[in-house]
Amino acid sequence: MSKFVFSSPRKYVQGMGVMKELGDYVAELGQNAFLVADDIVWGLIGDDVKSSLGSAKITFHYERFNGESSGNEIRRLADLARKAGTELVVGLGGGKTLDTVKAVADELKQPVVIVPTVASTDAPCSALSVIYTDDGVFDSYRFYTKNPDLVLVDTGVCVQAPVRLFASGIADGLATYAEALAVKRSHAKSMVGGDPTVAAMAIAEACEKTLLTYGYSAYLSVAKKVVTPAVEAVVEACTLLSGLGFENAGLAGAHAIHNGFTAIQGDIHHLSHGEKVAYGTLTHMVLEQRSDEEIAKYVRFYRSIKMPTTLKDLHLENESWDNLVKVGTLANSDGDTLKNLNPNLTGEDVANAILAVDAFSHSLI
Repeated sequence: MSKFVFSSPRKYVQGMGVMKELGDYVAELGQNAFLVADDIVWGLIGDDVKSSLGSAKITFHYERFNGESSGNEIRRLADLARKAGTELVVGLGGGKTLDTVKAVADELKQPVVIVPTVASTDAPCSALSVIYTDDGVFDSYRFYTKNPDLVLVDTGVCVQAPVRLFASGIADGLATYAEALAVKRSHAKSMVGGDPTVAAMAIAEACEKTLLTYGYSAYLSVAKKVVTPAVEAVVEACTLLSGLGFENAGLAGAHAIHNGFTAIQGDIHHLSHGEKVAYGTLTHMVLEQRSDEEIAKYVRFYRSIKMPTTLKDLHLENESWDNLVKVGTLANSDGDTLKNLNPNLTGEDVANAILAVDAFSHSLI
């Protein structure tokens, strides 16, 4: 019998300047907060965060994020939060910071507040984290019983980040509907353990439509560090729509292949999550035999926002066949989602598709 599950954050707030309201929203959840951010993020917004929390009479303890969402980092921060006696956890920054903070809050069984400072991934809204080893190799997904209690996105802050990261968020978001369709077609389960709901599929489709309609103009606006209606729409699509879409409709090939890339060493690991997902999405489309026209549309759009569409873009143009098979084999792990695309794929199938994307991209003018 089918079971339909839909999961979402308690509250989502987005807009230019909403950082000044952070304290008021945090006060709904507790009075003593454990804050986590890396040095760069804290240097950029720390004063504004302290001012907002102070105005709401919120006390806090700040700790630096060390850079990897690993089990060791989660345990380190959870131990520090226990010693500090805080009541809730607040994460400020990018995807790995936010995934770590969700895990810390789960360890403590406390509310969690997510404050993305860049619209680069769909991590903020979900009830899961991607866990890596200390060396940055994909380890597992960690699932939670609830989504974040608050996601607060200040678009005025997000547009200050490098435009490359904004484009990465668009690329990550564009995987949402492609993967949702694969999950639906294969009768697989979503990330919340149910069949994709009508709402989830509609949200995933709206995500793709919004990004393809407004993504390029929003990209140009963010390059100038300005907030426009197109930017607001794209930030919502990258953060809320993609987050709800991937969680409630499911993941398939694009993100599994992204995870597979962690099997090899080299300059590819200087690329962002979204940059690797972009190539993973094209590979996913080749593996499900999408039409040339559909794949070409995505390739041209990715090019317009400077996302990778060739092996040279990934710094893999000289990679051996054996290493590409390793990528495919890791992507096909039992704990990952490639089987939602096709349960019969092999590491060699994925390696061939990775090479096919490169050849097809080079053929387009």
